[in-house]
Amino acid sequence: MDVIAWLRDSDPALRWQIERDLAGEPPRVWEATRARIATEGFGSRLLALQDPDGQWAGGAFFPKKDASAPEEDGQPWTATTWTLTTLREWGMDPAVLRERRTAELLGENCRWEYDDLPYWGGEVDCCINAWTAGNGVWLGADVTGIAEWFLEHMLPDGGWNCEWVNGSTRSSFHSTLNSLKGLLAYDLATGGTQETRAARRSGEEYLLRRGLFRRLSTGEPVGPWVARFAYPVRWQYTVLNAAEYFREAALFDGTEPDPRMAEAIELIRATRRPDGTWLQAWRYPGRVWFEVDAPVGEPSKWLTLSGTRVLSWWDALIRV
Repeated sequence: MDVIAWLRDSDPALRWQIERDLAGEPPRVWEATRARIATEGFGSRLLALQDPDGQWAGGAFFPKKDASAPEEDGQPWTATTWTLTTLREWGMDPAVLRERRTAELLGENCRWEYDDLPYWGGEVDCCINAWTAGNGVWLGADVTGIAEWFLEHMLPDGGWNCEWVNGSTRSSFHSTLNSLKGLLAYDLATGGTQETRAARRSGEEYLLRRGLFRRLSTGEPVGPWVARFAYPVRWQYTVLNAAEYFREAALFDGTEPDPRMAEAIELIRATRRPDGTWLQAWRYPGRVWFEVDAPVGEPSKWLTLSGTRVLSWWDALIRV
């Protein structure tokens, strides 16, 4: 099987990344593909679903409530934060949304379900604040306050936990990785500060000391979910999700892979099928706008891109 050819036959949101990261195409090729996200395929469909007030599904983190609607199975994934994060991670040109005054409209019309807080001010959840920081710098909103919030809410062990508000003093793999992604997006867009870069080093060290998947206390894996890969990624931690972060951070910081990731990388390698693909291991329950990847048990183009990209980076640069 020619995996690259199979991957190329895909939506522009996926294809441009194949061209840039796996096929080694020149910028004029993948930039042209990337520009198509706004006018065709998945990206165009999500843009068409934006509300006149700048939101999606009428809400910040959850869709606007409909009292007559039946109870749903799982978290709905259609509201503003999830949709913006998806468009940003797909590589949508932010100019398209800036022309729509999306940041300004959300500042005027969108409030968090938690305490009716203003959208670009963030709220109390680490993961939500991370996505908001990333989306804010992407759209040109001032999210400096959220970046500083992460500095104030780092826990003594060096990471973060969304349950801090309920008294937790120990960091979470999930919350720490999502917080790191938000800080990296901020640093990528602004250059960062000495403090945000130091915070990233601290969170990275929290994960690296644990080999990306082991308990520091016992050395046992933190859970079977660390190698249970799914796309869309949503909020949950996996070693593949973490390795993608460390790859992007290393490219930005100009550093090589940390050898402490080696065992986690082999977990990723072990889940690759003989034909070079990765399977969709499971799916998050909950309403979506439309499907963007394979059903459970079938080869996933998104996971195959991610796994191949991580292994290529690691194998090219790691020094044992």
